[in-house]
Amino acid sequence: MLIAVIVLPGCMNDMGDGIVSRFKGATPFAVTASDDGAQPAVARTSDASDIIAALQSRTSVLIPGTPYSQIAQAVIASDARVAEAELRVARLRAEAAQKNWLPTIGPSISLTSLGDFVADLVVNQVLFDNGRKVAERDLAKADVEIAAVNLVDDGNTRVYEALTLYLRSEENRQRAAQLASAIRDMNHFEWVMNERVKGGVSDRSDLNIIRQKLASMRARESEANETVATAMAELNAMSSIPLNNLRGIGGLQEVVSGEALGVIRARAERDQAIAQAKIARASHLPGLAATGSVGQSKPKVGLEVTTDQLFGLGSMAQLEAIDATKETADRKVDEAHEDAAREIASQTRKFEAYRRQSIEAEALTTQASRNLDLFQAQYEGGQRQVMDVVGVYETYARAVENEIDLKYKAARAELELARLRGALAEGAQI
Repeated sequence: MLIAVIVLPGCMNDMGDGIVSRFKGATPFAVTASDDGAQPAVARTSDASDIIAALQSRTSVLIPGTPYSQIAQAVIASDARVAEAELRVARLRAEAAQKNWLPTIGPSISLTSLGDFVADLVVNQVLFDNGRKVAERDLAKADVEIAAVNLVDDGNTRVYEALTLYLRSEENRQRAAQLASAIRDMNHFEWVMNERVKGGVSDRSDLNIIRQKLASMRARESEANETVATAMAELNAMSSIPLNNLRGIGGLQEVVSGEALGVIRARAERDQAIAQAKIARASHLPGLAATGSVGQSKPKVGLEVTTDQLFGLGSMAQLEAIDATKETADRKVDEAHEDAAREIASQTRKFEAYRRQSIEAEALTTQASRNLDLFQAQYEGGQRQVMDVVGVYETYARAVENEIDLKYKAARAELELARLRGALAEGAQI
């Protein structure tokens, strides 16, 4: 009878394709040795999960060989990968859950009235549990999916933070270079005005104004250089290799259509909630288990009606609340779809606006440069005063700074759009 109890579950039809096949043939992770000897936790497509497959098939919008791509590879390589450890734990739990249909065996030690100890081996096999074991396997699978989503999301967030630091350093490096050029030109104007003051041609107040403008430019240049140093220090702290020699930004590839990570997370959480609801529902209903014992006492075999919770006046209301879980979870997925669509639409408009303004600012800079050339020619011809040229030069310098500002605002907006779509790191690589 004990042999029959143990063998029976393996022969049941509903324990085949409907249950065990969810993780049939799957290994906990793909065993790939890393530098530190650890094994990365990789959710495999053999897990038969649409969510895992969708995560692994996600492509990156970073163009290979560009500074963006080099930074992404460097910061992912140095990641502590807490989410990877969580995924490994979830995969081990899922591996354990796939065997939950097997009988449980354990010792039973009792003290008789004569003071003797009696040790038996007790076997318990669940025959009917209202779908609890299936739901437990579904819950373990959903936990793996959520952990996989967290891993991909963490990778995208890490790449986004690193690229944001790089953009900050590049913007301020370009701003510092522009201010250094402006300071050189303004130094020339200061020298000219100083000579005119010495000759009694110009008033000293004009010289003081130029010197005040020079002091402001030097302060802003110093601030820009300090920002570059701070941003690069943070970036190098995140990276496995120094990134000080990288220059330029470049663009991103077209984003391949796919669900946002927030939507995928909501789908995984829906499956998790439904599995938990099924477990809660099964705990309110009676089940059937076969038990047997063998050892020092007389062998026993029997059937047992089991239930985790007894029925009460509020049991029906609890069952109705559990049944409503699926509708609630579906609505959360719809809400995630709407939120993601709104954020992406808003960020897309913002990116397009910054890109258009950047093009317009470039045209304004060109026009300001032409005006400056004209005023300098008129100054050299004696038709303009030094302060006239200084005023036009300030207009030109502000136009250049505005162009730089809008250029990097557009780059950050494009980066944020890629982050919202979860396309900054390749799923298979993570």
